[in-house]
Amino acid sequence: MQRGTRSALILGFALGGFFDGILLHQILQWHHLLSLVPGVDTLRAQVLWDGYFHGLMYVIAAIGLWGLWRARNHGRMVSGRVILGALLAGFGLWHSVDAVLSHWVLGIHRIRIDSPDPLLWDLLWLFGFGLVPLAFGWLLLRGGGTRGGRRGATIAVAVASLVTAGLAAWSLRPPIDQRFTTVVFAPGVDAGLAMAAVRSADARIVWSDPRMAVLVLDVRPAERLGFYRNGALLVSGSGVPSGCFGWSKGVA
Repeated sequence: MQRGTRSALILGFALGGFFDGILLHQILQWHHLLSLVPGVDTLRAQVLWDGYFHGLMYVIAAIGLWGLWRARNHGRMVSGRVILGALLAGFGLWHSVDAVLSHWVLGIHRIRIDSPDPLLWDLLWLFGFGLVPLAFGWLLLRGGGTRGGRRGATIAVAVASLVTAGLAAWSLRPPIDQRFTTVVFAPGVDAGLAMAAVRSADARIVWSDPRMAVLVLDVRPAERLGFYRNGALLVSGSGVPSGCFGWSKGVA
C-alpha cells in the first residue's frame, strides 16, 4: 500500500471517530464512550473518558495529515480519487471496528442505550456509516490508480485538512444551547479548593455534584484557562482537546 493511501486511510479512521463523538456524544447525546462500563457512573468519569477519546482522535488525525503532506513533498502522492477512497474506507472502518469491538465484544456502549432494541440501532449504524462508506471507498481504491495529477491530490489533501480542522474545532466547543462552562477537577481537589478556584475566577455556580468534583459555571471565557492552575483536568470551551465535553443527559 502506498504511503499516501495508508495515511489517508488513517485520517479517515480519525474522521470517523470525530463524527461519532460529535454526533452521538455531543449533539444527540445517545451515549458516552464508557456508558455501560460498571463503576464508570459519574459525570466526572464519563466526560473524562470522552475527552481522552477525542484526544486520541487528534493524535491519529495528526499522524494521517503528516503522512499525506510528507508523501506529497516526496513525490509519492497518490491520485485524489485514491485519497477520497482511502478516506471513505477509513471512515467506514472506524464504524465497523467500533460496532464489533465496542458494542458487541467489549460492550462498553451501544448506539442507543435507552432503546428497547439496541441491536437494531447498532446494525443500522454499522450498515449506514460502516459498511456503505467502506464499500464505496474500496471501489474508488480499485479504480483510482496509484498516482495522479499533483493538483488533484493537493486539493484532496487541502480539503481533508480543512474538514479535519473543522471537526476538531467543533469537538472543542460547548453545545449550541449551553452557554455555561463545565469543569472537571482532579480527584485530589476537595470542595474547599474547588470553591476557591470559583471565587478566583469570579464565577457563578450553576450546578455541582455533591463533592464539587464537577461544576457547571457561568464564567467569563478569559477565566477558563485559570482553572487548570487550580487542579482542573478538563474545562469545556477552553481550547484544550476535551472532545465530547459538554453537558450530558442521564449521567449524575
